[in-house]
Amino acid sequence: MKVLGLVGLPASGKGECSAVAEELGIPVVVMGDLIRRYAEEEGLPATDQNLGTIARRLREERGMAALAELTVPAVREQNAPVVLIDGIRGDAEVELFRKTFSDFTLIAIDCPFHIRLARLRSRGRSDDMVHEGDLRSRDERECGFGLVNAMDGADIRIDNTGSLEGCRAEIEKILKTFGSMV
Repeated sequence: MKVLGLVGLPASGKGECSAVAEELGIPVVVMGDLIRRYAEEEGLPATDQNLGTIARRLREERGMAALAELTVPAVREQNAPVVLIDGIRGDAEVELFRKTFSDFTLIAIDCPFHIRLARLRSRGRSDDMVHEGDLRSRDERECGFGLVNAMDGADIRIDNTGSLEGCRAEIEKILKTFGSMV
């Protein structure tokens, strides 16, 4: 099984990459969905604050690779030649995925702060923030999980500063390089 990992700051384009993967028939496992399930089980609304608190708690209780450990079974259940993991947040997670899956490739999506903030303001998800300070706080929280180190160790980088169509085309081209497995 070829496992692709996806890392990037909030609203950098990870969801678009996942959407393109699904269109190509590549199963996607979203790490954030795991945290949303925890919130639901605890009766909490899926706000940025609640999801961040749960993610931090899981890492404090089980180590920095906790979410990756919890994600591995969902990846294996896919039983597909290629699987994409969306939402890697730290280098400990990358290390665990590299150890667990012998054929692992990390893809980083880069996008500047001002573009990500504009996207969040128009996206409308329950955990989105619309204030600059809120996004800076979330970036700091996620960088504290080792996100920058994870991005620095990426095998492939996507610059998502252009049009949506251009980004989707680049993602499709990259994902199709794994096409013999799809």
